[in-house]
Formats: sequence, C-alpha cells, structure tokens
Amino acid sequence: MATAVVHYLAAAVSDRGRKRPSNEDAFGFSVEDGIYVVCDGMGGAAAGEIASSVAVDEVLLKLAGRSHNGTAQLPGAAEEAVDSANAAVYSRSQRNRRLSGMGTTLVALAVDDRRAWVLNIGDSRCYRMREGHLEQLTLDHSLVEEQVRMGRMSHSEAVRSPLKNVITRALGTQPEVTPDVFGFEAQPGDLYLLCTDGLTRELSDPLIESLLSRALPLKDICRSLVDAAKKAGGHDNITCLLVHAVA
Repeated sequence: MATAVVHYLAAAVSDRGRKRPSNEDAFGFSVEDGIYVVCDGMGGAAAGEIASSVAVDEVLLKLAGRSHNGTAQLPGAAEEAVDSANAAVYSRSQRNRRLSGMGTTLVALAVDDRRAWVLNIGDSRCYRMREGHLEQLTLDHSLVEEQVRMGRMSHSEAVRSPLKNVITRALGTQPEVTPDVFGFEAQPGDLYLLCTDGLTRELSDPLIESLLSRALPLKDICRSLVDAAKKAGGHDNITCLLVHAVA
C-alpha cells in the first residue's frame, strides 16, 4: 500500500518580552523548500540581532530552490547550510571589532515528505507533539543541562543555578561548529515547535503541551505560547515557530 504524502503548514511569532530593550531572536522558513529555522543571538550592542538574522538568512539562502534542482539532498544540504551560516557570522565578527564574539543558537527542522531532520546548536529547542504527547527532540548545549545528563545536577538545581544561561556550543563564535542532527519519520498530525529559551525558561513542558493541544490556527497557538511566557515573567525574547504535518 502506498504511503500518503505529508504536507506542511507553518506559522511563527517573535516578541522581545517584557524585560529586554530589543529582540535578538530571529526566525525564517520556506514551506516550499522544507526548511524552518529559529535563532537566539548573543553579543553586545546590536551584535546578537545581527548574528541571529545573518544565520537565518544564510540557511534559507543556501537551501532556496533545493526542492527543484534535484541535487542537494537532505540532511547533508542542511548541514552544509549551517556550516555556511557559521562561517558568515564568524567572518563578520572578525571584520568588525564591535561585533567581536557575537554568536547565536540555532534550531532547524528540514523535511522531505515524511523524512525529517532536526539540527541544533545551543539551547533553542525542537519539540514534537504526537498523539497528544509532547517530546523534546533536541538536547540543550548548556552547562547545566549537560550536568543534569551526567547526573551531577538535578533539574530543580539546574533551574536555580546562576550558570543556567551558559551555553557550551554556539554558531559563529568559532571557525567551525558541529550541530547535533536527529533524523526520524514524520507522521500526519505531528506538530513541531521550534523555540528559543525565552519560552522554555518561563513555561513548563506540561503547560506547553496543554497550549499546543488547543484547536486553534497555528498563528493563534504561537501567540498564546508567547503571551503565556510574557505573563510568567517575559524575562527574555520569545520566539515560537510551529510546523504542522498534514496528509
């Protein structure tokens, strides 16, 4: 029996939150090319905004038209796009002293019909909502989460730690960086959430799951997630990108 083709719908909302003067998050996606990206920039002055926007633009540029040229195959093309984004951010920081040390997290979803891959650097996350159950697909590249995975710190200790903002891997801060890559098969009905830590530091996974379960348009669900994070404190920029797999 032939397997039904999966199509995708997407929407996103980004907000500076209640405490930050500007928004250093960036996002972009191309449903046609099957690529969805969220970045959370870091650096002094406007450097974080530059790093995240350069990274998103570079990934989308490198993968534009991939579905038509028949040569660039996922996930290799997506990894090459991330490499190019890292080089673009790093090169720009080296040319401009004011941008020295800038970098960004990156989480991306790349899809080709039912085949899907998630790539991540830093602590921006990808979740999958399947049959009412929320699952985190990525592993944070952060000091406290790595301590938790090694059994040296509890989750509650990680939440309270003064080092919770320290990430151990970032895009653009070094000449080379290696993303984690997770491959899997998408199913009709899957809902994927790509988000920055401005959401996950404010909302628990059970609350995120309950908000994703609401029968609303994708844009409205994004807005409800952002509004909930702002109500909980909104200490950081907040970005949510939702991708819905449909038959």
